[in-house]
Amino acid sequence: MLERGGSAMDAALAVQLMLGLVEPQSSGIGGGTVLLAYDARSGQVSGYIGREQAPAAAGPGWFDDAQGQPLARADAMLSGRATGVPGTLATFALALQEHGRLPWAQLFDGTIATAEHGFTVTKRLEQHIHGRFPQASSADVRRFFDDGHGGLLQAGDTLRNPAYAATLRTLAAGGADAFYRGALARAIVARTADAPRPGAMTLDDLEGYRAEKVAPLCRPLRGYQLCSLPPPASGVGVLQLMALLDGTDIAQRGADDPQAWFLFAEASRLMYADRDRYVGDPRFTEVPVEGLLAPGYVASRRALIGPRAATAAPAAGRPAGAPAVPADTTDEPGGTSHFVVVDADGNAVSVTTTIESFFGSGRMVEGFFLNNQLTDFAWDRKDGRPGMANAIAGGKRPRSSMSPLLLLDGDGRLAGALGSPGGSAIPAYIGKTLAGLLYWDLPLDQAVALPNLVARGTRFDGEAERFSPALRTALRERGVDVRAGSGEDSGLHGIFLRDGRWEWAADPRRDGTAAFPAPRTPDATP
Repeated sequence: MLERGGSAMDAALAVQLMLGLVEPQSSGIGGGTVLLAYDARSGQVSGYIGREQAPAAAGPGWFDDAQGQPLARADAMLSGRATGVPGTLATFALALQEHGRLPWAQLFDGTIATAEHGFTVTKRLEQHIHGRFPQASSADVRRFFDDGHGGLLQAGDTLRNPAYAATLRTLAAGGADAFYRGALARAIVARTADAPRPGAMTLDDLEGYRAEKVAPLCRPLRGYQLCSLPPPASGVGVLQLMALLDGTDIAQRGADDPQAWFLFAEASRLMYADRDRYVGDPRFTEVPVEGLLAPGYVASRRALIGPRAATAAPAAGRPAGAPAVPADTTDEPGGTSHFVVVDADGNAVSVTTTIESFFGSGRMVEGFFLNNQLTDFAWDRKDGRPGMANAIAGGKRPRSSMSPLLLLDGDGRLAGALGSPGGSAIPAYIGKTLAGLLYWDLPLDQAVALPNLVARGTRFDGEAERFSPALRTALRERGVDVRAGSGEDSGLHGIFLRDGRWEWAADPRRDGTAAFPAPRTPDATP
């Protein structure tokens, strides 16, 4: 798309369409998207939120069984009620109005051809096809990946998806409206209404969906402006984490210093405590964004970091403007995709996009999977605490950990872009990378490859074997016992301008890579 003269946003939609084909376990048009766009001509950063939205009928008890008890998470994810109204196509349609160059229909043809001719199943996709999570055993998943010989596709096999090609032809001709009205909309509603545990999404829910353009959330950091997205995304968490760290001596340390990782872990726990209590859909709940980022409040939280990690989970603070709401520790499974595009004119887009858990709800419509995003709400009422910021309600968007970033230099010019998939671990993945990049002066690829450590509540999950034995021992002496578990499989992608030269990185933990088209001008930005 860039070689055709398209913009970064044109290319971003083409990437999203292709990911829905070749990485269907993570994202697609049946899910939601949040993104940041940088316009090189004006220097402006714009945010777009296309988070999935609960049907109007949703409310307390949405995921209860016939006896009024909350469903097991596996049952909830596979139910028709797990699917929120998808926002991905509406988001790109809105963003392309300001940031697109090519005709809409041209953005679809490459993926249509690949869907028809087929692509080679990767090792990572094979792992998900044969996974042990609930969706892998769903009828739609097993039918879609059937190898025709009584088994399931393996790495190296060819997968074709003519139904997806037909869907994309419909969308190329009819625009995003063809998704939210007409035959595709009816198919989505019908599939969510199927047993077991049918949902209550309506055609009105789909037709009434609107993506939202929002002002980015920006704060200074180490000579840059760090910009992310406001709630229901978790940009406020990333910015608070970096503000907490910025008042410590972490910059005088390094990636082999246990005290640096201790500071990162304790700051992460404080950030998550606040985020889990206060972040939700600002159309439904008051989110104290300014209070959470106020220097005085951040300093008071930082003062809680002692010489040893507290045994109990940190409590949330009470920033200015904070409502009296209970905490919520809803966990988001580690699905999702992230990618960055920069065009030859210096326009950029940082995109995080998801169908929530692997293969979403496990339900497929016309060649694409439907999300299970509504299980990101605080719907498990066993603890009996009403009034959570992230409680489920009709028309509401669930809290998201997605936090795409753009970095601007002192003159307001693009200096970097970053982001990651990973469910609730996303703020920690991004924070770790920023620490390596801006505090420890590591090249971007080395910062991305640093071991992951996700400290939340009483847990310290991470890539334990990638920390040296001496460092792990020193952390354990400080009360941080890093254990292998959830929160390890990031998918960071980014670019960074250092000393006039671009660095780029794709997470070695996943299939991503960096690619550069032929520049249209000799001095073009790669």
